[in-house]
Amino acid sequence: MPEREWSGVGELQALLGPGAQFEGTLVFQGRIRIEGSFKGKIRSEDVLIIGSSAAVEADVEVGALIVRGGTLKGDVRAKQLVEIYAPARVHGDIEAPQVFLEKGAVFDGQCTMVEEKAAPADAEAHAAVSPSFST
Repeated sequence: MPEREWSGVGELQALLGPGAQFEGTLVFQGRIRIEGSFKGKIRSEDVLIIGSSAAVEADVEVGALIVRGGTLKGDVRAKQLVEIYAPARVHGDIEAPQVFLEKGAVFDGQCTMVEEKAAPADAEAHAAVSPSFST
């Protein structure tokens, strides 16, 4: 199975452009970019990009979050990484194994860096080679 690409440079599957407004729950696959206004919940195993003109008020659970500007208000859980670039403003708690915060970006919240969870196959393989001791 090919390795997932977590950067923001791949092909976009959808774009919520500047001036667009959406309220509700967004569930997607692939990469999407928000440049407009969004309010609600966002769920995906893949990459969410928040652009420079975006105003997002949402709880976010994604594979990776890249904030290129704009404002995000809400808690974030990312399975792989969160990147926040100036002049972005993020207000809420972040939980992710990797977090990058560029100088000039604003982050107001708590950050918890958790270890990446091993895939079930990796966990089984690790268990199979782990020594066991008995007394």
